[in-house]
Amino acid sequence: MNKGKIIILSAPSGTGKSTIISRLMDNTDLRLGFSVSATSRAPRGAEVHGREYYFLSPEEFRTKVNNDEFVEWEEVYAGTCYGTLVSEVERVIDSGRNLIMDIDVKGALNVKKRYGGQALSIFILPPSVEELERRLRSRSTDTEESIRKRLDKAELEMSFAPQFDVRIVNDDLDRASKEVEDTIKSVIE
Repeated sequence: MNKGKIIILSAPSGTGKSTIISRLMDNTDLRLGFSVSATSRAPRGAEVHGREYYFLSPEEFRTKVNNDEFVEWEEVYAGTCYGTLVSEVERVIDSGRNLIMDIDVKGALNVKKRYGGQALSIFILPPSVEELERRLRSRSTDTEESIRKRLDKAELEMSFAPQFDVRIVNDDLDRASKEVEDTIKSVIE
């Protein structure tokens, strides 16, 4: 059985990445699989170890970082880390499925560096920063401060876009979804 490919999608918040990934997951021809991330935080509610996350103690997480067992990881909040274990990547691609990863730009570039041609990195761009701001405001879920932070972060993230294999502007969700799908098909077939 052939190993699967690694498909990495990164984008600023509000760009439509989650919707695009949801559409991709519905396409069985793409043979997509998700990896389960690891975190150093405790489970919440009905979360189950190995389903939502691999829940590790901060010490276990640090040990795995020191042993180079993560393809990417980040301390998202003070003392709370999230990452993708090499073993999870291998589990999915060894099964012949193509791994889809929804990760931040720095993690995406680390995965690409580690897996080279076996990984395809795609960056989803908004049509403009102004349109991104309009989308974030139309959600009506964020405070003004939160919107400012998201926009500042988006501008930083977009500065990494040239380092990705493919850049797709989401000015029309159907067209952008199709373009991402066609790009993935071109590397898995």
